[in-house]
Amino acid sequence: MIHIHEEAARCLLCADAPCTKVCTNGDPARAIRAILFDNEALAKQWVVKCNDEELQRAEEACIHYDRPIRIREILSQLSPVTPHPIPDTNSLAIKFCGFSCENPFFLASSAVCTNYDMISRAFDAGWAGVFYKTICKQEIREVSPRFDAASPLSSSYGEKSARSPFAGFRNMEQLSENPYEKDFEILRQLKKNYPTKMVIASIMGQYEEEWAELARMAEDVGCDAVELNFSCPQMRVAGLGSDIGQNSELIAIYTTYVKQAVNIPIIPKMTPNITHMRQPGMSAYLAGADAISAINTIKSITMSPNATVNDKFTVSGYSGRAVKPIALRYIHEMASDSILGGSQWRRVEFSGIGGITTWRDAMDFIQMGCHNVQVCTAVMEYGYRIIDDLLLGTLNYMAERGVESIESLVGEKLSSIVQSHDLDRETIVYPKFNHDTCIGCGRCYTSCMDGGHQAIEFDFKTRQPKLNGSMCVGCHLCRLVCPTRSIGMSKRVKKKN
Repeated sequence: MIHIHEEAARCLLCADAPCTKVCTNGDPARAIRAILFDNEALAKQWVVKCNDEELQRAEEACIHYDRPIRIREILSQLSPVTPHPIPDTNSLAIKFCGFSCENPFFLASSAVCTNYDMISRAFDAGWAGVFYKTICKQEIREVSPRFDAASPLSSSYGEKSARSPFAGFRNMEQLSENPYEKDFEILRQLKKNYPTKMVIASIMGQYEEEWAELARMAEDVGCDAVELNFSCPQMRVAGLGSDIGQNSELIAIYTTYVKQAVNIPIIPKMTPNITHMRQPGMSAYLAGADAISAINTIKSITMSPNATVNDKFTVSGYSGRAVKPIALRYIHEMASDSILGGSQWRRVEFSGIGGITTWRDAMDFIQMGCHNVQVCTAVMEYGYRIIDDLLLGTLNYMAERGVESIESLVGEKLSSIVQSHDLDRETIVYPKFNHDTCIGCGRCYTSCMDGGHQAIEFDFKTRQPKLNGSMCVGCHLCRLVCPTRSIGMSKRVKKKN
């Protein structure tokens, strides 16, 4: 029996998928995409009317680099769709900076939103808003190539397997290459044609009055808010981007100037290239910020020869799923603060960014205190279509919990984050071995012997691992390295003295 997630992960997510084109009674490509984006429980609905002959034709039509996806085996293991009612999409409505958004899913200021056509297609697909790619008055000249990716199957040089998703994504892209007048005209047309969508201009000035001028231009064309880019990690000119975000005084100065220049909400975007975010966040807050975006990309160096520009390397920005835990840590640091995230005087809102691919990722940011989330790398890899599963998965999660409004989920997990010294250190969870699915590779034994606590014995004749409970500390390294997921978790029990 195949593992459906591993087999579904081989899907290339084709445009105009050939497997679906030969099916008259279903959409196997959509079902597989649902599995890939954490909506396995709902995937069956797209193939419930497909017979075996139809699905065989779908397999035969599959485009692949080695062998077709075993569509029939994947779909045969799916459970029937849970019959509980899905809430109306109005339950996803949420306010951000006073604007009523149809859902919390926005495009992040980046390559995914650089012109009118791109953003209009995203809006038509269901995205609720956009942080437009940062507008400036500088001449922007980009390098080539400017992107590179790391994957779970990358070599030491960063080469990407054809079937492996991005684990991390490196970019050397700067700001909008359009003349600033053109960008503001694009924003004017977007707001005119999509009045219910939230249109936010991201800007970067070189001195106080330029910041204020760009903000006034954004307000004049009808933008709903303005984001201040204090965080781009790869600017050619010193004193811009993340250089500002590392300087609390500059954050306060520029935020104050912009706040005095316009009446629309101001949203500073913070850099993660610091030790703590509370201090710069507090500077933005005291200067009048209405919300804070976090995080931008992390400064990094990629040594892949395919990432060089004329054989030269440089510091650039790192994003993707690998940075999500870092982003959540910074959001928590601000949202849990009694002033930034509390009710004293004035509460600032948060927009979460960093590694958001599925609805579960987005929910983590919302439950950490964000009123919306911004997506970039996942859109670059999979396209605007991921909004379907973001919406579907969120609605299904709310239905399972009986939640009527997503607003009620904002910040609900903040209280579950504690200091390490407050964690329970008197109980233990032992790993639990499933010998029916174990293939006897010995990975658990090797890792425990050389990287753990020598708590696994291995019979090299029967090729069966055995746990030595007196040595086991419950670290669960064995569970993480098991290639067949044959190691689970037992019940939490009191530690033995």
